Amino acid sequence: SDVGSQKERVVTEEEWLQKWEMGDIGFHKEQRHRLLQKYLDVLLNGRSGLRIFFPLCGKAVEMKWLADMGHSIVGVELSEEALKDFFSEHSLPYCEEPIPEISGGKLFQSTSGNISLYCCSIYDLSSSIVGKFDGIWDRGALVAVNPCDRQHYASLMINLMEKNSSYLLVTVSYDPNKHKGPPFYVPESEIKSLFG
Repeated sequence: SDVGSQKERVVTEEEWLQKWEMGDIGFHKEQRHRLLQKYLDVLLNGRSGLRIFFPLCGKAVEMKWLADMGHSIVGVELSEEALKDFFSEHSLPYCEEPIPEISGGKLFQSTSGNISLYCCSIYDLSSSIVGKFDGIWDRGALVAVNPCDRQHYASLMINLMEKNSSYLLVTVSYDPNKHKGPPFYVPESEIKSLFG
């Protein structure tokens, strides 16, 4: 299928940071995502106390919701502002420390220890830094990743998954010739080739 002019499109890290600074965050939702609520059983698969990863997490409200259920949440986000907003909007005390393996990276962790948010490029992460996960909630990450970086992104996600991991992915469907993205159009055939 045709991905239109999007194939060559690149959104820089500076552009993403600027969106947060300007409050141009229409991608952020104040309510829990209806599809996560609908398919929560698929993600959890009858298990409790899971490690759940939120790639490009922003200040997703679902992180606190799942943490309140007893799961350990790990997220990664480029914008320090987004991460600080998450903790303040949920009145969660947290501490901040550098990530030794990532130059300029910071870890924001709830004092309860069940929410750990990494402030860095997602491509700076590896399983040796963040471990592996029982579940991944990808609500807006794959569609935000530059098309030229999708293979790298998918390889990283696969590397972060435990053997019996569940991966919930939300994409958007539209005519890519009429919208330059993001969110980018990711055809189902490409999802299958990326993730199998």
